[in-house]
Amino acid sequence: MRYEIAALPKEQWKGTVIPLAIRSDSYYDLALSPFSREGCAVSIVRKAAEPEIVHTPEEYGFPDSLYQDHWEGAEAYGVVSEAGEMLACIEVCPEEWSNRLMVTELWVSDALRGKGIGKRLMDLAKEIALRQQRRAIILETQSCNTNAIGFYLHQGFELIGFDTCCYSNNDIGRREVRFNLGYFFHREGRETKAPGPVSVPNQKRSDRGSEVGK
Repeated sequence: MRYEIAALPKEQWKGTVIPLAIRSDSYYDLALSPFSREGCAVSIVRKAAEPEIVHTPEEYGFPDSLYQDHWEGAEAYGVVSEAGEMLACIEVCPEEWSNRLMVTELWVSDALRGKGIGKRLMDLAKEIALRQQRRAIILETQSCNTNAIGFYLHQGFELIGFDTCCYSNNDIGRREVRFNLGYFFHREGRETKAPGPVSVPNQKRSDRGSEVGK
């Protein structure tokens, strides 16, 4: 079965909840020495998690959803079942002042895992960034989301920063540090291979539930 990726127009899909949750048996442990005039040392080491790490949107009081008000200029694409249920999605939003494209949401349901949908969605984001002449793609993930990190690294992303108090004042202790990852099309001293041509679905012609191929 070939699952078609369709545009998810804002007027139809705004507010659609994305059931993101993290279950992981490993995490990246972050250690920082005190910052001084001489500098500091940073260590990031993958470790086994005992017990298993579980984080859900309910912990923070709000679920992830498409087209949140603070993402101005966002556009979303995904896979929709014949019944109109969203099975996978990606949302991107321009960060105009830095000329970067943000991946604000990326989710693939359990039913579609391992079918290459995540790669196709990310290739679509890369194509959009190239068409908009963005210098990079950026996204946020968590130190405990090791499966997602592995996927992003395989897609050519690299660590560009972290935030040790994004979700609480004890993110290191909770094993959930915000990691910022970036994908660069051109960078001094190295070139990143651009993805092959990808057809970007037209936002105006997607009817909810009508774009899923057989």
